[in-house]
This record gives sequence, structure tokens and C-alpha cells, in this order.
Amino acid sequence: METLKNLLKQKATNLRIHAIVSTSEAGSGHPTTCLSAADIVSALFFHAMRYDCTDAQNPNNDRFILSKGHAAPLLYAAYAEAGIIPTENLLTLRQIDSILEGHPTPRFEWTEVATGSLGQGLSLGLGMALNGKYLDKSDYRVYVLLGDGETAEGGVWEAAALATHYQLNNLIGIVDVNALGQSQRTMYAFDIDTYCRRFEAFGWQTIGIDGHDFDEILPALAQAKASTDKPTMIVAKTFKGKGISFLENADGWHGKAIPKGEELDKALAELGPLHAEVPLQIELPSPIDGENLNAAVTECEAPDYIPGEKVATRGGYGTGLAKLGSANLAVVALDGDTKNSTYAEQFMERHPNRYFEMFIAEQNLVGAGIGLAKRGKIPFVSTFAAFLSRAYDQIRMSAISQANIKYAGSHCGVSIGEDGPSQMGLEDIAMFRALPEAVVLYPSDAVAAERLVAEAAAHEGIVYLRTSRPQTPVLYDAAERFPIGGCKVIRKSEQDSVTVVAAGVTLHEALTAYETLAAEGIAIRVLDLYSIKPIDTETLQQAAAETNNTLITVEDHYPEGGLGDAVMAAVATEGVSVHKLAVKGIPRSGKPEELLEYHGISADTIVRKVRALV
Repeated sequence: METLKNLLKQKATNLRIHAIVSTSEAGSGHPTTCLSAADIVSALFFHAMRYDCTDAQNPNNDRFILSKGHAAPLLYAAYAEAGIIPTENLLTLRQIDSILEGHPTPRFEWTEVATGSLGQGLSLGLGMALNGKYLDKSDYRVYVLLGDGETAEGGVWEAAALATHYQLNNLIGIVDVNALGQSQRTMYAFDIDTYCRRFEAFGWQTIGIDGHDFDEILPALAQAKASTDKPTMIVAKTFKGKGISFLENADGWHGKAIPKGEELDKALAELGPLHAEVPLQIELPSPIDGENLNAAVTECEAPDYIPGEKVATRGGYGTGLAKLGSANLAVVALDGDTKNSTYAEQFMERHPNRYFEMFIAEQNLVGAGIGLAKRGKIPFVSTFAAFLSRAYDQIRMSAISQANIKYAGSHCGVSIGEDGPSQMGLEDIAMFRALPEAVVLYPSDAVAAERLVAEAAAHEGIVYLRTSRPQTPVLYDAAERFPIGGCKVIRKSEQDSVTVVAAGVTLHEALTAYETLAAEGIAIRVLDLYSIKPIDTETLQQAAAETNNTLITVEDHYPEGGLGDAVMAAVATEGVSVHKLAVKGIPRSGKPEELLEYHGISADTIVRKVRALV
């Protein structure tokens, strides 16, 4: 044991040297937070964790999440010491052509999830642990290294509660309590007993240790690995800048590299020599039977509706998701205690072993979904569209993590009616359009909703599916297909004077307006823009060219960043006049039809707008 501890101490010294040299070379970074966690990371990577250094994607590797992502140089140093990347590559830290970024991203394949927006790592780990315990039924463990400052984030405690609920004994957290935040001392400073009591109150096994003493670190990790029914949080008292006299527990060094020259030389001298050969053997993961991990994907059952039947698109989502679960065993569903409104409950009833209730904790709902996605599942994360805004930082980070995750937001727009503005998703299209490479889909009937659920699953990457509360008539035949990037021309003639572009509830308003105007001898074209991003630029431009270069967009969304703005961007170079009808101002409670009229997106409003233009 003494030999092991001495070897781990030397590895920790190597990690500290790499961290300060790489950040000094970069001229920026966070070396002091690397120094505080070096002993813990040494014990994890070179003793506790099991992983195959030749295969980052081995499904039974233990997973490691650096929630305190600003300690990225320490993470890269560990992989260099494990022989996964050349040590000289550490000197490329933060360079534009380097995979070793300032905070971890999946550009480096051993980084499964992007971190750096603090407070999210435990949720990501929870999703991976759910996968291991309940889906793959494998014996990998998930280790999450948190900073003490980030435990002020509510998302940490959302994850803490759910980890206990699901008895995730395969989830092990370590809080690096170095007591120094970015601008001042942290809330509880070195009071590790308070941290322990807080996690104990959430049902965790907790172990307080000196994070620089291997006589305490190693037994704590062994105790955590032995847990049979609880997650474990190791709370480690450490010193920021450990090992370098002028940095240790010193204010004013957060986010500052040691300048090259005398100070760097002094720091390296205090740490002692780097030993390139430290004979530690990393334990391989146990073999895993991958027979069922890539089960065949089959065609979903076709939609089964009577034309004209009134069905809410949220109902089509629930039915389509349940069917998809039978066709693709990688599909899982998560919801935030709204499953009887989003209709994710249909998936739960049909596939209870692949449904996870996340309760009213949307940040954790999204974070856990990302974790599941990174373990090869296709998670559908659903709640009210309005409540997804609470988790927008996690959604943003899912894009940086390149996660294959699907979001479903129901109860969009003023058309939900009497529940009032707090429940109305009116910013959601703009939120998801802003994400790079995200797909935004907005079905107008139950057939489209079912088909778009399947399209979302088949697409690699982020997809947002917007569903509505009101029951609306089925428009499409069951055989109709809805490829991503397309739209549907619903009404068309050679006499069309203007094109109305809509989706969801407002498409039905546009069709009502079409009938009213037709009775007056005014012909309009009507497009169902079910794919808002990517958008069918060709069809939009053609429709405009054939209808006096005039488009009217109608959307149950605020005007900024929504369907109308998407259309304007698509036709901006063609000299097309786009008139946007959208929800303006803060809505109020009322009947759906009253609110559509009050906010200027009803059939009557469309009729008046067309009359004014023609």
C-alpha cells in the first residue's frame, strides 16, 4: 500500500507540473484549481477507475465528468499520463487548432460532455448512471468532480435528489473544497461537515476527507465503490494552488497562468522533478455483452386517424413516441411531471423500463437526458415549452456537447387559453433556432406529429418538436411523409394573390381564412411550414414569386426569432415583402379563440390583412 501511495503521489506531482507548464505556455487558464484536485484525480485515474486506454467508446469504461470544467488542463494531463495523448500535445492547450480547449468539449474524444458552465456535471453523471444501472445493466461507475463554488447552483441539488430516488450506487461525486471562488471565498469555506450534512439530507452516503492525504482518499474511494443502494459524495478539503508556496490558498490567482521566467522556475522547483515512468497499471473494464446494444430499428406503426378527426398534436406526439419505442430500443423518454399533459405517459405505459420521471426539475431533466444520449440512447425530453426556458443553459450546453437529444415542448402559445401567460411557450422557437445545427419542427396535425417524432429520432443531433394543446382537425392522409427541411403546400391556385405561411394552430386559422376569402373571390396560397429549421427556402421563394412577392406569416409565438423571422431570412435576397402576424405584448387568461383574436393571429385577422394587401 505504501508503494501504491508513493506512486500516486508522484503521478499527482506530474499532473501539477503539466498543468502549470501548459497554462504558462498558453498564457491563460486556471492552474490553481488544477493543483487543488491533482491528488484526487491521480487516485481516480490511476487506481479507482477502470477503463480501456485504447478505446474511448468502450461501453463498460468507467465514466469521468469534470464538472469544474475550468480545471481542463488537469484532465488533459491525466490522459497524457495514461498514455492516451502525447505529453507534448499539452503545450497546444487553448490553441485554435488544438483539441485541448480551455474548457472540455467532445472535440477531444475522451471528453464525452462539454462542461464549464458550472453546476451541470452531476446531472450529466446521473443520466449516465441511469443508463448503466437500468438500461445497459452494466457495472461501470460514473465519477463526477465538482468544485465547491458550483454547489450553490440549484441544478446540483436537483440531481442529488434524483440520484437518491433512483438509488444510483454507481454514481460517485467528489467535491473539491478549496474554499476559493473566482472573486471571493466560497459560501462555506473549508466547512466540509456542512457540505456532508447537506448531501446526507438528500440521502447520499457522504465521506469527508483531506483531499491531499492518500491515507484518506483511497479508503474513501473504496467505501464509495462498495455502496449497494446509495450514491456517494466524497467531500475533500483541499488548497487551491497546492504544492507551490506563493499560490497555495492565496487570493488573486483564479484564472491566471504563472508567467514564464522566474516565477515559473520557482514553482517547478518547489514541485520537484517529473518522473516519466511511474509503474501504475490501469485496470481494464470487465467485458460486456454488446449483443442488444444496437438492436435493429424497424418502421413505426403508421398513424391511424380519421380525416377531420380532432386530435391535439401533443396527443400525436405521445402516440408516435410510444410507437417509436417499439421500433427502436435505444429510445428513452424523460418528463418533468407533465407526462399526462405532454402525453409522454403513453410511452411510460408501453415501455415502463425506458421511462424516467425527473419530477419538477427541468435543469436536471435536460442534463440527465444529455448523459443518456452520450451513452448511446436517444432521449426524448418533454415538458411545457415555457418550462424548457428554465433549462436553456443546459440546452445550450447540449449543443456544445454534440448530444443526440430530442426536446418536446407542449402547451405552446396563447392557444392554451385560460392558464395564462406563465404557462405559454412564446419564446421557444427563437431559443432553439439560435442553437447551431438544431432542427426545429412544428406539426400542425396528429399525423404530422407522429411522423415527425420518427424523423426526429432518425436525425443525429438536437431536434425540437413543438406541440399544441388545442384539438385540431387531422389534415393529412396516414401515408403522408414529412422530411426534415420540407413544407407542405396546402392550398394553391394560379390566381393566388398572396401566400400565408403558418404552422401548428395558426395553420388551421389560415385555412379558415382561406375559405372566407375564397367566398369573396380572393385566392390565397397556404403553406404548412412544419420544418422551421432547416427551412424549405425553395418552396417559399417559389410561392412568393407566384403570389406578387408577398408573404404573410402567422405564428403563435412572439415576433422576435420565430417562424416569421425564419421566413424573412429565407427570402431576404429575393425582394419579397413579408408581413408578420405574431403575439405582441404579455398575454392574459382567456378562451383560446379570444386570445388568438386579441393578439392578432386569428382567421379574422388574416382575412383583414389579406384584404388590406390586395
